[in-house]
Amino acid sequence: MDRVFEALASTARRKILAYLNEGELTAGDIATRFEFSKPALSTHLRILEEAGLIEREKRGQFVYFRLVKERVANTVFAWAAELCPVAGPIKRERRSTKTS
Repeated sequence: MDRVFEALASTARRKILAYLNEGELTAGDIATRFEFSKPALSTHLRILEEAGLIEREKRGQFVYFRLVKERVANTVFAWAAELCPVAGPIKRERRSTKTS
């Protein structure tokens, strides 16, 4: 989960995720929306991919990126559950039912 939150720490990467939330884009499509270099874009995309938030697919000469919505949703839910006041009792209940 740390990798995900490290990836989300960057405003640029959050913007990339927002664009990909609308549908898949090529690396070139993403690049036109930002003013950073190709190496910088590659770094942002790699970090998002290593965190499991996006995935790539090569089709011909183009590389398409898309959001891994399940991963984003599960990570956010797990994080929210940690902060939620009822999370502690639920975890204790779950542990006690496993040992029973």
